[in-house]
Amino acid sequence: MNPYEKLLLQNKAWSEEKLQGDKDFFQRLAKQQKPKFLWIGCSDSRVPANEITGTDPGEVFVHRNIANMVVHTDLNMLSVLQYAVEVLKVEHVIVCGHYGCGGVEAALGHQSFGLINKWLRNIKEVYKNYESEIDSISEHKDRVNRLVELNVLEQCQDLLKTSIIQKAWKERKSPEIHGWVYGLDNGLVKELTTILPDFDNIHPVFRYSDDQIL
Repeated sequence: MNPYEKLLLQNKAWSEEKLQGDKDFFQRLAKQQKPKFLWIGCSDSRVPANEITGTDPGEVFVHRNIANMVVHTDLNMLSVLQYAVEVLKVEHVIVCGHYGCGGVEAALGHQSFGLINKWLRNIKEVYKNYESEIDSISEHKDRVNRLVELNVLEQCQDLLKTSIIQKAWKERKSPEIHGWVYGLDNGLVKELTTILPDFDNIHPVFRYSDDQIL
């Protein structure tokens, strides 16, 4: 049996297991989607949002990209963010990185990866802002992991700069923004920050006027 065929068999087994525990599970799931959480995570296959958080399908709305970035020109990410915040009205947005992230490690080096270089540049900008701190760390692994943490914190700040978040804060005092890092070696989440819906938490340069938030 090849790996692809195995996926299909595992899907069938999973479906049957769900129905044995709750015969109406899929009917109920198909009728509504009311997640309280938006997850912006890394594309790394070892970091699945639902398994990490012990949640069922329908509980977490998910967007993933290399190194869990919030890039202001990424229409995919912005579309997901807008739908989650304005339509689904999620109450929490979680940016979750993970220690040992390959994208973050690549941004610390000088190797060219072709098209990926343009994405890694966003991470390199974070590195540049904290270059002295990161370069003062002796162990390479520790440098990578510190940049992972700093990158998560910066992406949380980039969320605050969007009119999508500011509009929601103005209209319904939600969502909260959370920065997490997941440990591949122990399966545990480290909470780095929680940012409450308060415009004082947004640098004045990035605040939109109340009548200009679209």
